[in-house]
Amino acid sequence: MDSALFTALLPLAFFAVALLYSSVGHAGATGYLALLALAGLAPEVMRPTALVLNLAVASIAVVRFARADQLPWHTLPYFLLGSIPAAYLAGSLEISDEIYRPLLATVLIAAALRLAVRARSDTSSERTARPPRRFVAALVGGVIGLLAGATGTGGGVFLTPLVIARRWASTRAAAGLSAGFILANSIAGLAARPASLDLLPDTLPLGLAAAAAGGLIGSELGARRVSLITLRRLLAAVMAIAAARLLAG
Repeated sequence: MDSALFTALLPLAFFAVALLYSSVGHAGATGYLALLALAGLAPEVMRPTALVLNLAVASIAVVRFARADQLPWHTLPYFLLGSIPAAYLAGSLEISDEIYRPLLATVLIAAALRLAVRARSDTSSERTARPPRRFVAALVGGVIGLLAGATGTGGGVFLTPLVIARRWASTRAAAGLSAGFILANSIAGLAARPASLDLLPDTLPLGLAAAAAGGLIGSELGARRVSLITLRRLLAAVMAIAAARLLAG
């Protein structure tokens, strides 16, 4: 596909990514980064662009899940205690292209595998949830926050499966928890490098509006537990292709 045509279609792609991710409490940073990588944008432009899109979609998801009483406010602060300073620290680091590209490719591959595995099922079996100990939540938040800040993501793609696997929250509460986690880390990542906002593309407002629209619809679909299996498979494929392009240089 012609690069100019692909760039013109980015807002529509952002809409689809936001719709999918917000349905599970995520904001879509890994999806945006995959698309931006395919568009050939430089890493110093990709990171702030993905984080700004994250802010819009995560804010909507937080409101939606909070209204549905699916945001565990008693647990979220302890994850953020570790993640916010870690995301800020990692976000302030100058990461060379030689390091950033394979790092992001690894994140995209992990996210693609997770989507592909979960494509067969929209929900995990609901079991009795037991919140983690406070220091464990802070430690986990710190580790994921470092990765989030370094890659320009919110970290939800790593937090959600861990929370569900450890039975720290129900599926829906895990989605709400991740939405709040992503929002805070995205703010921290942008605050670490305010000058990067000057690098945002001129076409971002249209993409931002498209992502916000997708977030509004997706978060509502998530509350209704609508299946998005096909979209998950397609997005997993996009991420895998983007990862291959990043590794190929």
